[in-house]
Amino acid sequence: MMWLLWLYLINTLFMLIVAIREVRRPAKALCWLAICLIFPVLGFGLYVSTTNPVRIRRERLMSPDNMSDTLPDSFSRSATIIAHALRRFTVNGLRTGRVQVLINGIETYQALIESIRDAKRTIDVEYFLYRDDQIGRRITDLLIQRAMAGVRVRFMKDGWGSRQFPRTQIIRMLDAGIDCRTVFPVRFPWVLSIWNYRDHCKVVVIDGKEAFTGGINIGYEYTGLKPNVGFWRDTHMRISGEAADDLQAVFDAHWNTASPERKKTRARRNTKAVGPLKPVEGANQRIAPPGKAVVIGGLAEWATELGAMNDTGVDTVPIAKMSREAYVQTFEGNPGIPTPIIREVYFICLTQAAQSLDITTPYFVPEADVIMALKTAAARGVRVRLLVPRRSDQKIADLAGRTYFGELLEAGVDIYMYNKGMLHAKVMVMDGEISNVGSSNYDLRSFRLEYNACEMLYSTEVAQELTEQFERDLTDSVQLRIEDLLQRSLPQRIIEQSARLLSPML
Repeated sequence: MMWLLWLYLINTLFMLIVAIREVRRPAKALCWLAICLIFPVLGFGLYVSTTNPVRIRRERLMSPDNMSDTLPDSFSRSATIIAHALRRFTVNGLRTGRVQVLINGIETYQALIESIRDAKRTIDVEYFLYRDDQIGRRITDLLIQRAMAGVRVRFMKDGWGSRQFPRTQIIRMLDAGIDCRTVFPVRFPWVLSIWNYRDHCKVVVIDGKEAFTGGINIGYEYTGLKPNVGFWRDTHMRISGEAADDLQAVFDAHWNTASPERKKTRARRNTKAVGPLKPVEGANQRIAPPGKAVVIGGLAEWATELGAMNDTGVDTVPIAKMSREAYVQTFEGNPGIPTPIIREVYFICLTQAAQSLDITTPYFVPEADVIMALKTAAARGVRVRLLVPRRSDQKIADLAGRTYFGELLEAGVDIYMYNKGMLHAKVMVMDGEISNVGSSNYDLRSFRLEYNACEMLYSTEVAQELTEQFERDLTDSVQLRIEDLLQRSLPQRIIEQSARLLSPML
């Protein structure tokens, strides 16, 4: 039985190492200590393989010339304070640009296909999830066509999120002259050192002057038409002007860390890889007449179906909207540096909002300081509204998130549960003129284990548009009450608390 004593001593040493390394994050330390206790030695091996960022360490993406940017005097005091406080976290300071808000997959894919078709010099594509389905094949074919027409195309995907993307499609793109890379590839030997990290960005940059970012990946489910998924609400953006340069910088930084895809055998470029695509009606039309939809290629029938699915027809009929002028700050979350930049951005916004704060997020599993910031905002008299899906595609995150609702409701935060389908938008609107849209969720994974990008937008028009969409989403939601939480059974509460124990890993 001496081996049991040695196992106990060795595991105790490992637990001490975990406790010392994670002393600044007690919740994470508690989670890993529990795992090490349940799975002696093996738990420590899992900890080392999932929390060692040495292989991905990279300098923070930041320009030294962004320390003096200020908003015009026409903006409120809270906007000025937030913009000033965030200046040192930005990629390239405060920029100007035009922003078009896109509020569903059909609308986003129409605008994206339009921009790809119009590309003259470069197309840079970066996605966490890129499926080989109706949407993915359409865009892949278009990328190949543009590459064969002389446009430089770079394609980058996450190793885990896009692990099912077929190798045959990669070879087709390589044959057409597209440079392909994978961030955090899931293959030996890297699987044991970086498999817990993700590139969660959704970024496309066209000709270096127009960019797309937000919550929408490439997949049929984002249209809201996939039968086993159902309705899908999301928010994306098209950004043009100098603000697009910052997303280009984000893409380039990730590109330099990604692993190139290569063919095992040399092959000639296949000039017949893609047949001619059908002419697109209105391909060069940027703005549709009022009340009319811009239809891109094979998406016409999807637009009709999506409009029929919606009872009101307000938030899903794909209508090209006017772009709005805005001041823009771009931020990159980087798991290779100690500072969780996007978490800092969120915290500053929560603590500086003066009048109103509307948050939409699919997964709400934050750290304690974010909860405290929300509670103190409500105590200051700020109207705080949190919108989350009743059921998301991440069951454990749903269960863990519910454990935070009680104290928020008691503090005066209004919480709404979205009932219409999957709510995947990541949006925050403050004081009627400040907005945040990006790819980051309110959870520790997004803050500390993923590449993410988000945009701070200073514009009353953009904020108004996003607020109007928030109000429409509330019509498909139910407000949560304290009584609803008290009615939960004891087994349900135990399951939720157990899920919260895993929150540092979600």
